[in-house]
Amino acid sequence: MIQHILAFFEKYSFGVSAYLGEKFNMSISKIRLFFIYSSFLAVGFPFIVYLLAAFVLGIRTYMKRTRAILRDF
Repeated sequence: MIQHILAFFEKYSFGVSAYLGEKFNMSISKIRLFFIYSSFLAVGFPFIVYLLAAFVLGIRTYMKRTRAILRDF
């Protein structure tokens, strides 16, 4: 049951932790734990940063996809 829940969140997450993990060569679970613990300590401010990063990564992915489509023409 727990594996199904973890698979769901990993499939539908924003990809911020994976992106930061690849960028800084760190474990994804350590980055996720950092955001969770720091959100408790800083009263949710890192959660806002996480959502902002997800928004920026979403726009970046959209722009890459659009450029790829335009190159095909």
